Amino acid sequence: MITSREQSVLDRIDEDLLVRITQNLLQATGQNPPGEEAATVAALSAAGIELGLDVVATRVEPGRDNLSITLAGGNGPGLLLLGHTDVVPVGDGWTKDPFGGAVVDGRIYGRGASDMKGGLAAALVALAALRGTELSGPVELAALMDEEETGKGIRAYVGTASRSWLGCITAEPTDLQTIIGARGDSYLRVEIHGRACHAGNPDDGANAIYGATAVVAEIERLHAELAAAPHPLLGPATWSVGQIQGGTGGSIVPAECVLIADRRLLPGESPAAVLGNLQARVAALNLEARGLSVDLQMPMEMPAFETPADADLVRITDASLAAAGGPGLPLGGWTAACDGGFIARDLGIPVVVLGPGSVTTQAHRADESVAINELLVAARTYALTALRLLS
Repeated sequence: MITSREQSVLDRIDEDLLVRITQNLLQATGQNPPGEEAATVAALSAAGIELGLDVVATRVEPGRDNLSITLAGGNGPGLLLLGHTDVVPVGDGWTKDPFGGAVVDGRIYGRGASDMKGGLAAALVALAALRGTELSGPVELAALMDEEETGKGIRAYVGTASRSWLGCITAEPTDLQTIIGARGDSYLRVEIHGRACHAGNPDDGANAIYGATAVVAEIERLHAELAAAPHPLLGPATWSVGQIQGGTGGSIVPAECVLIADRRLLPGESPAAVLGNLQARVAALNLEARGLSVDLQMPMEMPAFETPADADLVRITDASLAAAGGPGLPLGGWTAACDGGFIARDLGIPVVVLGPGSVTTQAHRADESVAINELLVAARTYALTALRLLS
């Protein structure tokens, strides 16, 4: 049931404006790595100013800003809409201009269309539609840098956050499903140090690649062990070795080898404990007896979260999605990770993930796109949730 007050706000959500802002964001070139969010931040900032919203940029690194776009409300706690301004590198295989923003058959194409410039545009248009409406607290769109790499933007944001929030909607692509839990993520860098020598007498050296293969096998065993204890919503935690590099030539026993592993985290898991567990398992391999040493680091960690299904934020958001024309999917979990985990862990705020586009069929792929109808449903959902949560 949509009230007349709500309908008046929904009537102000303009499809042409939504498409134009999405296209402008897609036409703002930049990739991460190396960290080129500036053009997207400038385009989003200009759109927020044009729509009469309060826009504040906060420097995190030279040329890399977090952006807060706020619609003022009463003095009570507000609603946080969360997103990121960086996109992954374009990659190969595109048949359309990755920075063109072309509209074809009801879809807008470009790198970041689903992940997640479409979500940013929908959130911004929702804020604009809420102007002039009495709300008990503010609505803020926090558009942060570096989500795709090491999370510098969200760490800076939670470190200085001063507002009080009733909840946070992370506008990542979920196929318009209300996500109440998401796995976290961490990267582990394992460096194996050995001793080089001529391959004609390999026993004179210490082969770092051999040590790395032992570590890889141990990580594979850890992955199998985790599969036996799945989370009811999110499945099991996982390990995956994604990169390995070592050696300088076939006739030289390698002195160095580096591998990078991905460890998906479940709600309540401590990244420090994960690191400590791997350190203990590697120590048990006794690589020192083979003349090898190992250094372990965790350069990135992003916490998991889970919000109770009966929380006010979940109930109101999912009902708003249904009223806005959503697909009627059940509450779900997400195997991907997002900045919302920091909001839940560090600020103690209920979080859901809900946005246009698909993380499984569109994000990080060639010819990435988002449906215009999904953008409209998302914008309506964000606006209705703000109205109902901040009534």
